[in-house]
Amino acid sequence: MEYDFIYSMDVSIPQQPGRQVSEDTPHAFETVIVGGTLIDGTGAPRRPMDIAIRGERIAAVAAPGTLATNGASVLDAGGKIVAPGFIDVHTHDDNAVIKSPEMTPKISQGVTTVIAGNCGISLAPLTHTDCPTPLNILGPPADYRFDSITAYADAVDAARPAVNVALLVGHNTLRVGAMSDLGRKADPAELDDMRDKLDAAMRQGALGFSTGTYYKPSAAADEDEIVALAEIIAPYDGVYATHMRDEKARIFESLEETFSTGRRARVKVVISHHKCASPEVWGRSAETLAVIEGASKTQPVGLDVYPYHAGSTVLDPDYIDERYRIFVSWSDSHPDMVGRDLSDIAEDWGVTQKEAAVRLSPGGGIYFSMDEQDMRRILAHPTSMIGSDGLPKDTNPHPRLWGTFPRVLGHFSRDEGLFDLETAIFKMTGLSAANFNMRDRGVVRAGAFADLVVFDADAIADRATYEDPKRLSAGIEAVFVNGRTSWVGEQPTGERAGRFLRHRRDGAAT
Repeated sequence: MEYDFIYSMDVSIPQQPGRQVSEDTPHAFETVIVGGTLIDGTGAPRRPMDIAIRGERIAAVAAPGTLATNGASVLDAGGKIVAPGFIDVHTHDDNAVIKSPEMTPKISQGVTTVIAGNCGISLAPLTHTDCPTPLNILGPPADYRFDSITAYADAVDAARPAVNVALLVGHNTLRVGAMSDLGRKADPAELDDMRDKLDAAMRQGALGFSTGTYYKPSAAADEDEIVALAEIIAPYDGVYATHMRDEKARIFESLEETFSTGRRARVKVVISHHKCASPEVWGRSAETLAVIEGASKTQPVGLDVYPYHAGSTVLDPDYIDERYRIFVSWSDSHPDMVGRDLSDIAEDWGVTQKEAAVRLSPGGGIYFSMDEQDMRRILAHPTSMIGSDGLPKDTNPHPRLWGTFPRVLGHFSRDEGLFDLETAIFKMTGLSAANFNMRDRGVVRAGAFADLVVFDADAIADRATYEDPKRLSAGIEAVFVNGRTSWVGEQPTGERAGRFLRHRRDGAAT
């Protein structure tokens, strides 16, 4: 079958006219935000505007003092910034939105939508009695109980999370469900099984497909296997997000595999948490970004990044590199070791760090594997989106789970001047919505969903640290999700108005 495919991506947000509500209508608006400075998510300059909400949509955006407020709840945002709710494009919140639906780590940062199922790991579609690493980062085997995206979506909606949820289908998850031997390429029958499940998932509203060939359950899969799956999502205008095979010495080979997969499958590619993750490639981010820019001239390519020079994943002896610090974030076998450096544990035990990792498994670690300047360069790149990549199951999680978005706005934009505030917000709203086909989100305009955040640009800051990672950020004044006031003054309101966002065949997630 042939498909029209345009090798370009317009990340601007169309200013489509929404349905305006007459200001003469009594009680036309349920909420009016007045006195704030609007940064609308398109990259446009800030400007003073008032915003009216009716139901779950923005009813009007107008000059200060021109909207009728009779009968409406009025929020005075004087001296504050009003922006679209932030979209966390890279999460592992699949299980958290069901088990901890208040979603405090995200709503407290101004995040109103999370994209789950990244790195080839999704909670659905899979029902299984085993839970091999890295699937255990989401939860125990019993939590893998959803045989379809419909079943998962129903569970999300029943839980009523505080944030909206969209889901990518994970390659590791598909392989675990279809194969008894993960150490080889899928045979034709197994591949057909995975293709059928992925097609059903897209029909039921999945956003796209993710891979994590860095991880052992899918490391044996070759490019042909991935292309055969990725091409399933092409007719749905699905997104292909990848935790590449190697972000270390073979990063350039992995980039080429990523681009080749996207070209062959005719899908949009998003490179997950782009980084140069070993001393061999420290300082080479200018080269990787140049390669990405070159590829994007002939195919749609995006990337996300988190604003820290440490990553976090499972604690696997094969991932241990003694040239940089590794911090234990969780351990089922030795919970008393959580929060300590792996090198200190190994010294106490009289073993190597790899041997200590074996003893601590199953567990997780925070790996200080990046150079700060590489991270800053990637963060500042015009096409990079913001994703937290936080791991909510971890006992002592990476502080990115609680602090990513205020850190970008406060530390890197305001304090360091890496980019202006309009650019910072675009990276976490309009750009994200465009890359992931989220219609009527990520932008403030009449007719869009009323996902909004009000914050103090002078006070916003991340407080979470590696030693104390579950601290609320400062400066978030109010958060609206689908028109409902969900967070005010560092406190949840009790309103949980998020829902599962179903990706439609016409390419929009609503």
